[in-house]
Amino acid sequence: MKKTKSKTKEELEKEIKNLKKKCEQYLDGWKRALADFQNLKKQIEKEKEVFKNIANLDLILKLLPVLDNFDRALKFLPEKLEKIGKDWIQGIFQIKKQLEEILKKEGVEAIEVKEKKFDPLKHEAVSFIESDAEEGTILEVLEAGYKIITPEEKIIKYPKVIVSKGKSKK
Repeated sequence: MKKTKSKTKEELEKEIKNLKKKCEQYLDGWKRALADFQNLKKQIEKEKEVFKNIANLDLILKLLPVLDNFDRALKFLPEKLEKIGKDWIQGIFQIKKQLEEILKKEGVEAIEVKEKKFDPLKHEAVSFIESDAEEGTILEVLEAGYKIITPEEKIIKYPKVIVSKGKSKK
């Protein structure tokens, strides 16, 4: 049998000190790894949310022309509604309202622009016409514009408008 040399008190204290130092290093490493893991989980959740928003936005952009077509159709309702039937018309209005509510739940809102000042960063001018309104005033909305409210507000479809160029200077 081998005889083991007994360690002195100083050697044991030094060994304990070294072991404590290693334990602290391992604990610090574990804490960093845990923090990195938690940050990664948060980043993945953010990326999932961004991906979901992109997927939703694609669907929303496909639905907006349908809503525009409802608006166009409803502008040309015949004056004599008896020919069509009031129940049918109310059904069309209800379908449009339901579509608007779905989009609203997804954070989509129509942009109100009529009689406001034209801003080329927020509106698409289809034409400029002479009128009694002040120059640069939006006279008519040809197609609605929409914005989506996510963490920040973003225009997803610019409103198409007719803008006043003021009175004629004769």
